[in-house]
Amino acid sequence: MDFKEKFKQFKNLFLRFWRSENNKVSLARDVIVALLFVFIILLALWTYTGQWFGAPLVAIESSSMQHLNEPFGRIGTINAGDMVLLVKVNSKNDVIPYSISNNYNYGKKGDVVIYHPDGNLDVDQIIHRAMCWIEVETEGSNTFYTIEKYDIIKQNASEPLYIPECGIWNPSTNKSVILDGKKGHYQKFTHSGFITKGDNPLTNVLCDQIGGISNQPVKVDWISGKASGELPWIGTINLLFNDLTTDGVDTIGNVPKDCLTCFVIVIIILISIPVSLDIYTYHRDKKQKKNKIPTIEEDTTKKL
Repeated sequence: MDFKEKFKQFKNLFLRFWRSENNKVSLARDVIVALLFVFIILLALWTYTGQWFGAPLVAIESSSMQHLNEPFGRIGTINAGDMVLLVKVNSKNDVIPYSISNNYNYGKKGDVVIYHPDGNLDVDQIIHRAMCWIEVETEGSNTFYTIEKYDIIKQNASEPLYIPECGIWNPSTNKSVILDGKKGHYQKFTHSGFITKGDNPLTNVLCDQIGGISNQPVKVDWISGKASGELPWIGTINLLFNDLTTDGVDTIGNVPKDCLTCFVIVIIILISIPVSLDIYTYHRDKKQKKNKIPTIEEDTTKKL
């Protein structure tokens, strides 16, 4: 049997399967089509994000990236209840921090990264903005910090730092801070990495590295990806299931009320589309049946 005959047999078998009106075959066909559709979507997401066979999307649980006076629906910024696409980060150069960026992402300059605090895989990931890169060098017992954008070049860790826009400062006194690990000072940095900070000006005044979120600058290896695109409000479903299955958790309470309203509207629309199609199909078939002209056989049968 040559290739053409095999292909013809396969084609005939496929057409029989595709056109079959058997209930079991029809159910199997619907399941296969649904799985194929899901796979195509996943393939597109994996191709775009580079997160092959990983999670290309994350649901936002907190309000740490929320901005003040956002418009209704808050599209374009990151809020609790949103789903964010994660693009894989392979090197330091894949992330453009706030300090050197000219492009706005989610309402502010710089890339937003999702990372494991201090590299700990057992705690929840953090989604915050990369503010600047700090180079850490150690020579004997001395540690030096370099943040080129702010003209800090090989500065001894015992000297004060004051960069309010990156969250490196003392907001209560509006003064500088010292990161040398000595008594009364903040912890000393042991390696180079990104300084990160949430956008919310009410809850994230300090950067993560002195605000108790991540003790050390964020290494590239700790980053799961950078945010690039979002599905607003849809992540509320994840938060709802998370709250129902976890005791003492109320992440749904972090979702802004206007976002909840938008989420409900989306759900109503998604439900109404198939329902409307079913109603339309029902009335169309009923009308066609009513207006159908009987054949000679049908007319004869009725008379008999």
